[in-house]
Amino acid sequence: MTKIVDLIKYFRSRATLKEFPKMHALAIAALGSSLLLFSSITIPSNESKNTQRSEKVVKLSLLDSSNKTTSKFKQASKPSGISSVNKSDTASVKLANIVKPEAIEPEIALPSMEKRSEVVKSGDSLSLLFQRAGLSDTSLFELMQSHKETKQLTRLHPKQQFHFEISGKKLHKLTYQKNKLNNVEFTRTDSGFDYKEITFKPDVRTAYREATIKNSLFLAGTNAGMEQSLIMEVASIFGWDIDFALDIRSNDNFSVLYEEHFLNGEKLRNGPILAAEFTNQGKTFKAVRYTNDKGESNYFTPEGNSMRKAFLRTPVDFARISSHFNLRRKHPVLNRIRAHKGTDYAAPTGTPIKAAGDGRVTWAGTKGGYGRTVMIQHGQSYKTLYAHMRRYGKGIRNGVRVKQGQIIGYVGSSGLATGPHLHYEFYLNGAVRNPVRVPLPKAKAIPKSELESFKNQTKSIVATLRNYQKNIQIAANTQ
Repeated sequence: MTKIVDLIKYFRSRATLKEFPKMHALAIAALGSSLLLFSSITIPSNESKNTQRSEKVVKLSLLDSSNKTTSKFKQASKPSGISSVNKSDTASVKLANIVKPEAIEPEIALPSMEKRSEVVKSGDSLSLLFQRAGLSDTSLFELMQSHKETKQLTRLHPKQQFHFEISGKKLHKLTYQKNKLNNVEFTRTDSGFDYKEITFKPDVRTAYREATIKNSLFLAGTNAGMEQSLIMEVASIFGWDIDFALDIRSNDNFSVLYEEHFLNGEKLRNGPILAAEFTNQGKTFKAVRYTNDKGESNYFTPEGNSMRKAFLRTPVDFARISSHFNLRRKHPVLNRIRAHKGTDYAAPTGTPIKAAGDGRVTWAGTKGGYGRTVMIQHGQSYKTLYAHMRRYGKGIRNGVRVKQGQIIGYVGSSGLATGPHLHYEFYLNGAVRNPVRVPLPKAKAIPKSELESFKNQTKSIVATLRNYQKNIQIAANTQ
């Protein structure tokens, strides 16, 4: 740059001194001015390099973003045959073309997130689930060591679901769907995994069913759209007053008001029965559900009397009586007169046997012709005996206390028995009584101090049951 300026000064000085002809001097002066202008364009100073580069990048971005709309507007506004690109546009394009690639920072590609789901099958382990999801045992070990709540992942049941989110062959997030209402999540952090519980609240709806018995309770309930579990619950509510093996007659009828639980429009299960009625041989029994301030729920009559009795009428559900109480019956195996001090309930092998009432086990073992037998003492006055069992219930042994309805054994044919059945005996003050006909003591009613709360809670439930019954009756009469 300095040499060019010196050269220009030299030529000007020589022209001034008239060492050159006049035309030559003018030409030399013009040449010098051109060189000076060219140097200012093509050899920018160090101070202006950064500014020019910034201007180039700005012009490039403006050209990209506005070129479409601006150029179209110019083309539309100019007469035909005239170019729409002016000198400034041309300069911008040239400047954009010489931007160096290293001026734009390259993007860093992140690992993609892969989602996998696995359903627990019979015989599955957590290790197998991880393998099917494409994760190693190292990933499983890392997760299990990260949080104490991972222990629940080992309690697997068929149809449970595991949802994996995997990034770069590493577990990023695990969702364990225990059931449709309860999920747990483990999410990776810098220090391990975070734990979170997710609980969904179902929508609760009220449902109503009623049926008239023609052949059996189960068939009538099924025809009315009731699940087997709901039919069994109806039988358990009225099981203290009605012997479903002996007392059911054609044209008996029942109605039930109960809850149904839904999630996102899908039915999950039935909730508890809220109120029910059962008419057996012309006599109507009514029951309503009540929850006290301790959170204990039981069924009572609308007047507050307990539906429960101190004893179940039958310790086997829906069994057939194969031999009644008879003190002069001829024994089918010994072939001689021998008192039959109880009632035989024929049922398939393995049918659960329930404790008739609360009490303490005084005998659990083999007892002569009775075979495998359990005896229970209920307070001072009552005792029950259960014989010919195939096996005992879990934890049943001498001295343990049992609750009414607890499974104490399973129907079999041990001892002197011709087929699988339960032999059931009932004692009052040491004397054997007919368990089918003996009056059973009632459980406690609602205390007087709690009666007002009971009526306030159950009044609307009973009214709802009545409204359903009336509407069904009106619909039947109009047909």
